[in-house]
Amino acid sequence: MHQHKVHQIVPKKKPLLLKYGKYAGKSTITVHAEEISGNNGYVELSFCAKKLDDKDLFSKSDPFLEIYRINDDETEQLVHRTEVIKNNLNPVWEPFKVSLISLCSCDEERKLKCLVWDYDSRGKHDFIGEFYATFREMQKIASGNKVTWDCVNPKYKQKKRNYKNSGVVILSDLKLHRVYSFLDYIMGGCQIHFTVAIDFTASNGDPRNSCSLHYINPYQPNEYLKALIAVGEICQDYDSDKRFSALGFGARIPPNYEVSHDFAINFNPEDDECEEIQGVVEAYQNCLPKIQLYGPTNVSPIINRIAKLAAGDGIIKDASRYHILLILTDGVVTDMADTREAIVRASYQPLSIIIVGVGNADFTDMQILDGDDGVLRSPKGEPVLRDIVQFVPFRDFKTASPAALAKCVLAEVPKQVVEYYSHKAICPMSPMRDLLTPILSPVATTPTE
Repeated sequence: MHQHKVHQIVPKKKPLLLKYGKYAGKSTITVHAEEISGNNGYVELSFCAKKLDDKDLFSKSDPFLEIYRINDDETEQLVHRTEVIKNNLNPVWEPFKVSLISLCSCDEERKLKCLVWDYDSRGKHDFIGEFYATFREMQKIASGNKVTWDCVNPKYKQKKRNYKNSGVVILSDLKLHRVYSFLDYIMGGCQIHFTVAIDFTASNGDPRNSCSLHYINPYQPNEYLKALIAVGEICQDYDSDKRFSALGFGARIPPNYEVSHDFAINFNPEDDECEEIQGVVEAYQNCLPKIQLYGPTNVSPIINRIAKLAAGDGIIKDASRYHILLILTDGVVTDMADTREAIVRASYQPLSIIIVGVGNADFTDMQILDGDDGVLRSPKGEPVLRDIVQFVPFRDFKTASPAALAKCVLAEVPKQVVEYYSHKAICPMSPMRDLLTPILSPVATTPTE
């Protein structure tokens, strides 16, 4: 049940290069990843006891149960303390939930030390007895076996010749719930589809002007291209078919030069996809001389479009497809109210939004949409179901390492994917790493502790 830390999030397949950069035919190297050690789930346990020793003179014992995890260095860590059952030698304690990390460090064979006490209001609790257990023993209940332990007081066992126990403790129920991770969904076959949306509004500056963020420069990439290439190449590893839908907004487009807030930059509305990020780059470079930067900066039409596509995929009750919308903009939003409304609606769909701020404009609107400083709400006050927006100011990462940019860009995507499918109670399509079968709950849940 142990997992080990590695640095790659998703499996990657790369061509095998020979000396001097030559390709070795069809040979490839595939790097497989495991996630960073995390919570494999939580367990709900129900304990009761029978015929416990009576430690009180004028009434019966008031028992409670403590469970300790024994660590590798032999130290003991309290995992759970039950409530006190007053005046009862056959107590039934309330069920409780605990993560497998807390209970046994995700090690089924780790020893658990369990103590039963008679409660004393002054804090001088009387020891009734103890027993040792493992999580593997507890799981025998799943196959219909009775799981009980003798509750033993070592002093009595040493002194009393016919001593058997000071009662028995019984595990009456065990419910184990799997907490699925982002990698579970990816390894199960979930396809990530990217859409790139580029801001072509006049606030970016005339592309013929060297001060423009869209400056057509034959010698080096402009600010939009720098952001597109840097962020796109990071995102590309998430997309299995490497085909990106590429859209533009805020420009007058041919043939009639009417303003569009949602157009394919390859001018093919029937197929707006481009091959890899390089295909998006080429479509952008071909598109730029043919359009007229205009306005206003309406972001909501593209969000609504992709949310509608995602909603169609969301009707299928499996974790087969998840959308990510990558918006590149200079940050001044005209339809802020409609955009907030669109994001609230989109938060119910299999969709995440990454907004990359290009240039040095005021990005206050983008930070509001990100929601890190508070829950984003629609104009009517309805909150997002889940936080789906991540804002990245590209100017802060121009000289940063690709790893630093990747960490910021993709920081929230795995959590957002898991939150969506967990909310919908959708498991991975074919989990390849179910370590807890056959007694897993079929419902993806979030950790409870």
